[in-house]
Amino acid sequence: MLKLDTNMNSTTSQMKRRDVLKSTLYAGTALALPTWSKAAGSNGDIRIAVIGFNGRGAGHIGNLLKIKGVRIVALCDVDSEVMAKHVASLAKNNITVKTYEDYRKLCEDKDIDAVTIATPNHTHTLIAMAALAAGKHVYVEKPVCHNIHEGAALVKAGASVEGKLILQHGMQRRSDLGWAEVMEYVKGGALGKMTLSRGVNYKARQSIGKVSAPKEAPKTVNYDLWAGPREAAPIMREKFHYDWHWQWAYGNGDIGNQGPHQLDVARWALGNPEKLPVRVMSFGNRWGYVDDGQTANNQMALYDYGKGNVPMLFDNRGLPLKDMNWAKGNEPVYKGVTRIGNVIHCEGGYVIESKAYDNAGKWNGQKFQIQDGPDHMQNFISSIQAGKLVNPNLHITHGYQAASLAHLANISYRLGKKTPVNEIKERIQSDKFALETFEDFVANITANKVDIGVDQVQLGPWLTLNPDTLKFEGEFAEEANKLSEGSYREEFKLPTVA
Repeated sequence: MLKLDTNMNSTTSQMKRRDVLKSTLYAGTALALPTWSKAAGSNGDIRIAVIGFNGRGAGHIGNLLKIKGVRIVALCDVDSEVMAKHVASLAKNNITVKTYEDYRKLCEDKDIDAVTIATPNHTHTLIAMAALAAGKHVYVEKPVCHNIHEGAALVKAGASVEGKLILQHGMQRRSDLGWAEVMEYVKGGALGKMTLSRGVNYKARQSIGKVSAPKEAPKTVNYDLWAGPREAAPIMREKFHYDWHWQWAYGNGDIGNQGPHQLDVARWALGNPEKLPVRVMSFGNRWGYVDDGQTANNQMALYDYGKGNVPMLFDNRGLPLKDMNWAKGNEPVYKGVTRIGNVIHCEGGYVIESKAYDNAGKWNGQKFQIQDGPDHMQNFISSIQAGKLVNPNLHITHGYQAASLAHLANISYRLGKKTPVNEIKERIQSDKFALETFEDFVANITANKVDIGVDQVQLGPWLTLNPDTLKFEGEFAEEANKLSEGSYREEFKLPTVA
């Protein structure tokens, strides 16, 4: 273990600590002597395509434009209106790109070296594997997979091309030296033994409305391509773009949307367990309105990595602080510090995001320079240039594990049944942190004038997972195993990557 200066009160000591971490994380990458030698146009630039940019992908474009040695040469999106907007924007910077509607046609283009993917969740793995099979480097946004088994297939595909192609996830905090500092600080025992790793997401999400009949896809959208592996089913939501997040066929709820970032950091704090937890339980509901959303808007998840290991907890809340008041800033805040982030609980205090506190909630003077990985995309390009990942934290397994933690919770939740509050308290009474969190969770629901005695909590069962086979065992195994796999239309089956 690194022996680091624990006096973080001065700028000098902070910089020394970060320099040590940087030299350790990036050791052996030879970034000063990049190995990139593939024919990549007359000037040797990495030729890159962005696939899906109606949301996060627009940020990809912006980031890539700032990186030297990169040329954006193509764009791919199923919405012609979105495409036209970004083609015009690039043209203002004298950048001309090829345009594709179908990712499969783009993958056939030999003049593209790498792709970034920010399409809806249900096509992340599919497109990533198609690009790898076509010999392209891949950056895929969170969640890297829509279900557990396709995620495992993506990890296997990455292993098969290791040394030839880069496959990187979109978990930006993994590139942040501030978070690396946090992990070393906790690991070094400054706050004593760890007792719980917690993820928090308090992000208000209003109703998406309820349609009376199926809607037509926008005329500018190729709906068959958008649906991809899923059936081109009737569209039961008012807003075509984005609100797919709350429907199971395409999205994974907020635990699979914002959640992977916090689940990833929570797992990192546990020392990056190589395998998924052996048990999981999740509960919640979609409270406050009746709409076309299917996922929970308030959800807790408990993770058990086995006897002797520190537990993990995720707490997602989508309603305001009280009175169904959606005004900006009227949202719950964990311990008055963070709405969205991580808490590492230890016997002698806790870390919340960038600061450490004693058990009385007083800041102990320890601060970390957290920036949420502004160089994450740069690290993807640097990895291509170096011929290997410049940081082991960028490995696709971390993205897969973070996404799978969300999927595990959702499987338990979907198998749940409505249960009175008192019965849930009895089930978790031996877990101090879970009980305290649940009581506050219920108080938030009640403060929003929801009668939780009538509109009860949907309590999922404790599910037992064999992390070696990725199969559930015991009670509910058959139903759970069905939910852990996706469906794929014949023309959109996962490709083989050799």
